[in-house]
Amino acid sequence: MAALVGIVMGSESDRDRMRAAEKVLDGFGVAYESEVMSAHRQPRRVADYSRTAEERGLGVLIAGAGMSAHLPGVLAAYTVLPVIGVPLYDESLSGAAALYSCVQMPPGVPVAAVAIDGAKNAAVLAVQMLAVADNGLRSRLHGLKKDLEEGHRL
Repeated sequence: MAALVGIVMGSESDRDRMRAAEKVLDGFGVAYESEVMSAHRQPRRVADYSRTAEERGLGVLIAGAGMSAHLPGVLAAYTVLPVIGVPLYDESLSGAAALYSCVQMPPGVPVAAVAIDGAKNAAVLAVQMLAVADNGLRSRLHGLKKDLEEGHRL
């Protein structure tokens, strides 16, 4: 099955927190690819990844980054696909700098943002975006809402 979601994180140390998005996508049966690349140390790789995402069949990008969190914005600069930023907690500012970096994008380069360390919600949002054109996914989302209503946790 071809990947529909690209999960990108700024460093290998972010993988444990971003794995939450992978688990949610697995639960929905949504194929994804997961990559580590830095907007600062590997800017060409990030640009190439983003530029080719659409032709590779991806529909949504999820980007997790901490500190100044430029990764989501750099990805958004090079693609028309929706980008969901996951600001990651850091000890210096508790993730606030990353959150602001995700939400304070210039006009024409939007990044959707979820809560600090909100990889689960980023995956659910990605599924909701894909479900606009996929009734099977939409049906599974209805099931999730019912489960949450009954007190189950994601």
